Amino acid sequence: MTRYARRFFSALGLSAMLATGAAQADDGGKISIVDDRGVIVDDRGVAVEVPALPKRIASISYFADDVALALGIKPVASTYMTSGREPDFLLGLTSGMKQIGQRAKPNLELLSEAKPDLIIAIRRYTVGNAAQLQNIAPYVAYNMELLEESYSETAALSKLLGKPARGEQLNADFRKHLSEFAAKAPKGHPRFLIMWGGATPFAFHTENTSASIVAAIGGDNIPGPRSPGGEFGIDLSLETMLEKDPEVIFVYDSGPDRPHESNPIWSQLSAVKNNRVFYVGDQWVETNGPIAREIVLREAAHYLYPDTFPAVDVKAEAAKLIPAELQN
Repeated sequence: MTRYARRFFSALGLSAMLATGAAQADDGGKISIVDDRGVIVDDRGVAVEVPALPKRIASISYFADDVALALGIKPVASTYMTSGREPDFLLGLTSGMKQIGQRAKPNLELLSEAKPDLIIAIRRYTVGNAAQLQNIAPYVAYNMELLEESYSETAALSKLLGKPARGEQLNADFRKHLSEFAAKAPKGHPRFLIMWGGATPFAFHTENTSASIVAAIGGDNIPGPRSPGGEFGIDLSLETMLEKDPEVIFVYDSGPDRPHESNPIWSQLSAVKNNRVFYVGDQWVETNGPIAREIVLREAAHYLYPDTFPAVDVKAEAAKLIPAELQN
């Protein structure tokens, strides 16, 4: 039990907290299972009681889909990134879940119709609707932004779903694979950038999960680390991008609208000139789950060092982590 959780329970009493279903912790911190009966302190600093071995999982973001599928559990409902596009890194299995809207604007009526017994949500898009979500089912919110959070989030959700050992193994496997890929990577330190497209692209600091993975295998992220307490990304003008001149650019593929390509500066970038701009899938956006991060690691290694690492079949890699009985 963490220091702040001990103070919280001492001050309020566990029985009072369980009577309300969710209570505010007295300071923030990392996600922590604080009780074997299923009480969790999430990234809001809120303690939430969840049912024993929940079976009807609703995912606001792909993170809970990712973890649950890796554990052999199929969620009943999911948001999407782009309407009509089922992510390859989840083998398109989200098509068999109730669709409850885009992750930034989940439809609470559709969510209620799915009758979930646990809602796992991305924090920044759902804190404003916390009370309504909690009225539907126990609601747990994760940041889903940083690589270190990926480990704690995966472990916490795996424990909530009754498979803590599998969650710890998924974390240990990824740490091992990350180390192995880093050891094998050439020492060139190619400059890279991960961005949302737009007239002024939004780029990601090195602590962001996908950027952390690319940096761990030798890439040099041109936005650099975030400032203490700062955001995980930054608006980056094309002029600044040209000044830093990334050799490899990863663009989150959100559809055919690509206004950054219309800017004449875009064609002057080394990555563009050398055909090293890669429009990447949803796993690069929702990277904190065990399936996504393994695939991003392999894709990043190939895109940075194509002579050293092979091209990646996303569905084949996903199939190695999702139990066969869920694929049929």
